[in-house]
Amino acid sequence: MQPILSSPDAGTVAAPRRRRLLLALAAAPFAGALSFLPCAARAAQQAVIEGRDRWLFPAWESYVDDDTSACLKVVDLIGVAAGKLAAHGIRCTIVVAPLKARAAAGELPDGASLSPAVAQRYAAMLAHGKQAGLDFVDAAAALANVDTSQDSTYIRADYHWSAHTAEAVADATAEHLSATGALRGETTEPPALGDWTESMDYGDLATLLPPARKREIGKDRFIVREAPGDGGLLADAAPVVQVVGNSMVQPYLGFPQRLAHTLARPVGLKWTFGDTGPWKTLLDYLESPAFAKQKPQALVWQFNEGQMAYGPDASGQWDAASIIAEAPWLDRLEKALAQ
Repeated sequence: MQPILSSPDAGTVAAPRRRRLLLALAAAPFAGALSFLPCAARAAQQAVIEGRDRWLFPAWESYVDDDTSACLKVVDLIGVAAGKLAAHGIRCTIVVAPLKARAAAGELPDGASLSPAVAQRYAAMLAHGKQAGLDFVDAAAALANVDTSQDSTYIRADYHWSAHTAEAVADATAEHLSATGALRGETTEPPALGDWTESMDYGDLATLLPPARKREIGKDRFIVREAPGDGGLLADAAPVVQVVGNSMVQPYLGFPQRLAHTLARPVGLKWTFGDTGPWKTLLDYLESPAFAKQKPQALVWQFNEGQMAYGPDASGQWDAASIIAEAPWLDRLEKALAQ
């Protein structure tokens, strides 16, 4: 059996429909909830920062405020969860998608830059995690492997990283999993990756602007892979590696497919929109029948840097149904792992 993505979330929808899934993250403010925005940001009068060359940045992710200490506390909680996973034979690898303002710092507004504290925050989290024995992938370093002559690291007027960045981070994740000896068993023939294709559409941040300004910002080039015939997906395969995260790792941008291709192993996927948060998303997977039936050897848990200061009880960041105090969250985690 070929390595595959084993999740209904990773279906073989055509590229235009998959693009609509991405745009579903950004309904206009007057049309309903912005499901990729933290709840607190939905009430903000200005949700977008305009940078150089018509680049857009999410205003709810500060590139100057120092919240490093809160982020390190969250790293500690991740460490507790990773320890519980390890006790049940599951290696946890953490991927933090860098702040868009970090990845495209040269496109920030004139005179703007990352504050020294924010500039050092990503490295501080990785160092803190390493000191605690956690498996952190340096996704910020992986940005250097993106061929920017073909694509940008993040999509100009969109919240998300580009598909080329998603693949570069997937390769770094696969290298990390292989180097740590997290996976057992034989590899098989890698699943095929589709050809690169290009389309023009408005980025999700552009859709937050007034119509006239949206037209001035213009459409973006979305360079993604076409899904091959069957998409390389077979829903009945047991994942060796399970990806749990948000829209950065959704199939449209190609992270799980590239991970399966590079590892030559079955990869499962559970992703939800950003307002659900990483804590509830992990519980949803661990409490699912799929996990009870077949536990993976490794779990790749993906976060966004801009949300790293917020634990499971962060009121105003996650939707109401996702908020849970830390102690009950850990209790549910332990119970799910023991099933």
